[in-house]
Amino acid sequence: MTASPADAGLRTAPGPTGVRPAPAAALVAVLGRYAPVLPVVLMVAVLGLPLTPGSAGTGGGSLADAVSGLVVAVCVAVTLRRAERPLARTAAILLGMPVVGIAVAAAGADSPSTALVGMVRYCQIFVLVPVSVLVLVRDRRDFRLLAWSFVGLALWQGGIGIHQYLTGTGASYMGEDIRAVGTFGPTDVMGMATVVSYGLVAAVGLALGARTAARRTPALLCALALLLPLALSFSRGAWIATVVACGAQVLLAGVRRAVRLFAVTAAAAVVLVGGFGIGTQLLQERMSSITQVADAPDQSVTDRYTMWAAAVDMWSEHPATGVGLKGFPAHRDSHASLALSSGSDTAGAGAAFKRQPLLSPHNMYLLVLSEQGLIGLMALAGGWIALLLLALRRLGRGAHTRPGPDCGLVACGLLGWQLVDFVYADIGGPSTVLAALVIGLAAWWGLAPQALLKEAATP
Repeated sequence: MTASPADAGLRTAPGPTGVRPAPAAALVAVLGRYAPVLPVVLMVAVLGLPLTPGSAGTGGGSLADAVSGLVVAVCVAVTLRRAERPLARTAAILLGMPVVGIAVAAAGADSPSTALVGMVRYCQIFVLVPVSVLVLVRDRRDFRLLAWSFVGLALWQGGIGIHQYLTGTGASYMGEDIRAVGTFGPTDVMGMATVVSYGLVAAVGLALGARTAARRTPALLCALALLLPLALSFSRGAWIATVVACGAQVLLAGVRRAVRLFAVTAAAAVVLVGGFGIGTQLLQERMSSITQVADAPDQSVTDRYTMWAAAVDMWSEHPATGVGLKGFPAHRDSHASLALSSGSDTAGAGAAFKRQPLLSPHNMYLLVLSEQGLIGLMALAGGWIALLLLALRRLGRGAHTRPGPDCGLVACGLLGWQLVDFVYADIGGPSTVLAALVIGLAAWWGLAPQALLKEAATP
């Protein structure tokens, strides 16, 4: 089917009278061109809004969750309009596999109402939204728009985080209100770190894969700008995942091309931390605590490893199906040692002191293993690994084609970051919807027909 000029992304030539379209008409044409993917952009954008009190870290729905429902509804409408099968067989299998483990775990849950809530949440994040993104993203321009939306959100949240550190209005950390958390508040301290990491990884992929300086330079500058708020988040898991993901992107893009990027990044880190002394002592203490597992670890490390051990113990009693969906909190105390504290202290960033209970192991793989057993873990993690391998294979085959490998580097980097971060975190909080978007983008890159990848080759 021949694409219209608007669909092909071409500029409309002047008419017979030599008069170009009015700005309003041009805006309408652009909105029409990107209409299917705009709800996904909106889902990212609403995460830049201040959260309502109590919406972070409580497990309740957020505005981003509501917009994700709109994304699914638009996907259904687009599918009905196209009147064709929306997913190929491989995509349907990989993205549909989690439903098996989720359903089995829900059937074995202690509380039907809690299991229903958990089933809806898991299907939303790991099935419905990724499928919707796969269907709604039509070509590389749609993909790049979403990648830049990650970067824009990260810059916004990171800017707020830097202001919080400099003015002492952030979340409480080591007795000072300096932890950068953006608009997510002290009960979701991983929210800003996650958003900034996504933006940094997306910017690095866009910079490494760009064919022109006009595209490469802005992405590189954004990546450098996001290093500081990521450091000030004091999130060890986000640091580790970002280093691994960006390092993998560099290797995938070619080491020679990335030497200058490494040099500039290292120089910027030396200037910011060494030259200006930004957070030197606290950052050093936080980084050194990563390896302090047996040698006087801090309480957060002790709690994390204690909950990991409890999750493994739960799984050992129910190896196939786990203890049931959303069952970790109910079984935690009977499997955890006395080393586990009653909760973590949260304060600052405009919120009063609060004792937040530890209701998950902060490890997605162990959470799934304890609640869904081997069936659920193989369905979820197996699908993620398969998507990553498919994305890497396509990147390896077409990394040096004319359109450039930027979309592939972004997709592989984001999914790689997510898989590493899941060792130190699990789903929870408003930013969780971005994990669904990451899976959807990786699925599009790895599973979309080759014709869609070439569609945006014309500038």
